[in-house]
Amino acid sequence: MLVVILVTSTGLYFALREAAANFEDELQRDFRSKLDSEHRVEEIQYAALTEHCRSLARRPRIHAALEDGALDLLYPSASDELRDLTEPDDDPSMPGLHANYYRFLDIHGAVISPPNPDEVGRLNASDEGQLALKTLPDQQQTGYLYRGGVNGKETVDELIAVPIVSTETGEVISALVLGFTFPEPDDATTGIQSGIWLHGRIHLPTLGEAAEAGLSAEVTTAIASTGGPGGRFTTQIGGVPHIVFFNLVNSSSLFPPAYQVCIYPVADFLDRQRRMRWQIIGAGLLASKIISDHLSQPVEQLAKDSVKNRVQREQAEARLESTHLELQRSARFSADTSHQLKTPVTVLRAGLEELRAHPNLTHETREEISALIHQTFRITSIVEDLLLLSRLEAGRLQLEDQSVNITRLIASLQDDLSTQPEGLGVQADIGGAVIHVRGEERYISLILQNLLENACKYNRQGGTIRVGCHEHEGWVLLTIGNTGPPISPDAQERIFERFHRGAANEDIPGHGLGLNLARELARLHGGDLRLVGSRADWTEFEVRFRIASEAKIAVHHDV
Repeated sequence: MLVVILVTSTGLYFALREAAANFEDELQRDFRSKLDSEHRVEEIQYAALTEHCRSLARRPRIHAALEDGALDLLYPSASDELRDLTEPDDDPSMPGLHANYYRFLDIHGAVISPPNPDEVGRLNASDEGQLALKTLPDQQQTGYLYRGGVNGKETVDELIAVPIVSTETGEVISALVLGFTFPEPDDATTGIQSGIWLHGRIHLPTLGEAAEAGLSAEVTTAIASTGGPGGRFTTQIGGVPHIVFFNLVNSSSLFPPAYQVCIYPVADFLDRQRRMRWQIIGAGLLASKIISDHLSQPVEQLAKDSVKNRVQREQAEARLESTHLELQRSARFSADTSHQLKTPVTVLRAGLEELRAHPNLTHETREEISALIHQTFRITSIVEDLLLLSRLEAGRLQLEDQSVNITRLIASLQDDLSTQPEGLGVQADIGGAVIHVRGEERYISLILQNLLENACKYNRQGGTIRVGCHEHEGWVLLTIGNTGPPISPDAQERIFERFHRGAANEDIPGHGLGLNLARELARLHGGDLRLVGSRADWTEFEVRFRIASEAKIAVHHDV
């Protein structure tokens, strides 16, 4: 009985320790997922801000204001460029892109006061002073600002400083600092809360002043003791045990360091752990009682009862294992598995390029490394297509509505295809007029390129590609057909689904995003893409665009 109790206690100890470690690891991954999600939003902000700052730097009045001291032109000239960032955005799919205020910094990093603060977001003198930097940044910076809100309620703003570079000298001549409302992604159902630690204080108003002050002191001590970018510790908040994670969110920033803090209540987990502990102890005591009862019987009964004892022992071990697995399952939390692939793929490609350049490699090894490098370009293409699709779905892809010469685009792509080694015949039937459509040239070119590449990949040796273009009832209808094996009826129904590729085409390179991306871009232009038909030796797609003008210019096109 003592042996069974000892074994049960040891197993209980290691099982609980492993469950607790798995539980904290799951919470750590959840915390990292939250940071990754917010980082993706920041990337969208950075892209928008970079484009605006480039536009600002090209404006002569901005140059005159910053380089010649004509500061009265600065804020009025910038107001139109920054209007889409400062005006409220009702799109719930892309939060955090509405700036509450903005300020320009002079060559020394000091704030240039606006003539009318109401137009650029009013700040008190103390808050405005915290926007200044010791020197102008040469790259985008992130910071945070405590600011008094309505009814004395303190809020936290996220600051983004973007350098403005002179188009003439290439030097940083100013910086634009924008303030955004920092989101508070608290989970009311699980009690998980997050906030920002700055200047020795943490902003987590849901805790109450006393709990907030106590947690601020503990986080400050933990940051000072670790001296690193982040860490974790356990504490009591309102008598409830919590696990606290903290992570530096603006490393290498000219603004004061800020940490994102996330607290997770673990009372429910500890309750489940206690229940499992008593179940394991009860199972151990039951097993020890059964075994001891049988061991106390006469020796002659041992042979008779050995089979029964073995079955009972196996049942007890099975219960222990089942309880252990249940304890592990109860400690798991689902985590966001999205990863940022661009940087690691770029690093991987650079490493492979450097490895390929090694002088001691054989020809076969270089060929294998070249194949791996080619795969990294495919991965990069997939990531870029997915990013473009996500921007499309979020409604953040803005088109520059212009007149696009689609006749010229077709001719250019036809010339590119004529150089391919597949021996395909490319024919164009676009009549004798120059046709213009409405939209943005780079995206229309991407639609045509995806359709033509699809026609090349699924063609047969020595086959044909035919491109047709004509106007019909105010639309421009563009058809692209190719010879080759037909698409099965089942596959036709799913032809525009992402990552869908027919089983018969698994040996053809591709990742199943081209047609989906082409259709989404066509719909963004107010048109559409459809499969006209696929039978025998011919497959044809049709994409339509809005016509830009009724005017046509006669031209001669050699087919």
